[in-house]
Order: sequence, then structure tokens, then C-alpha cells
Amino acid sequence: MLPRENSGSLDFDRRAEIVIKISEFEIPPVQDVLLVGKKAPVGPEAVRRMVDAVSPEQYEVVEVDHDIFEAIVIKKSLLKLIPKEKLLPLIMEEGSRIADEQMVMKAQVRISIHVRRAVTF
Repeated sequence: MLPRENSGSLDFDRRAEIVIKISEFEIPPVQDVLLVGKKAPVGPEAVRRMVDAVSPEQYEVVEVDHDIFEAIVIKKSLLKLIPKEKLLPLIMEEGSRIADEQMVMKAQVRISIHVRRAVTF
């Protein structure tokens, strides 16, 4: 909000931009990653049961020692591309910038691996 001067007094110009993205409900409603806050309405065990019921063997529930998050649910296929020890700290760092302890946040993660090799002949 920027003040706008009007006849010697200050008025405030308030605007709201609303963007709505409507898409098909996903089963499970996790996408690639689910960040579970320490005081979220669901805990790691409830999330584990949900993902096991709708997508058996597709996700790993990792309990973490973090200020905001209690657990991270992550697609196992992502952990085949990048080791858990490298990927989870990055996800927690970025997630903690926008989340709090009461939230359950879903995240989409896209990984591209670039390889350049030279051969001698």
C-alpha cells in the first residue's frame, strides 16, 4: 500500500488481487511433498495411513527435528534422483519461509538432471 496524496491529506490506495486456480482433486492430495507442521490438525501417523491407503509404497514419511515441521511426506521417486540428506533440508528451508506450525503444506518438486560427458577417440 502506497500513500497517495490527495488535497493536502494522505489517502491510502488498497487493492486486492485474487488469483484462483481450480483443478481436479488429486488422490492422494499430496503431490510430491507434504510438510506437516508440529501443531497441524493431522500428525505424521494419520498422514502415513492416508498415503498408504491411497498410494501404497509411493511415499515415505520422514519425521524431522525442525522448529516448524514435524514430518515430511515425500514421493519415493524423488529420493531416487536426489539423496534424502540433500533434498529434505532444502525443502524445509524454503517451506519454513512461508509456513507455520499449524499448517500442512503441499509442494510440487521438479528435478532436472543435466549430464555432460566427453569421450576420447
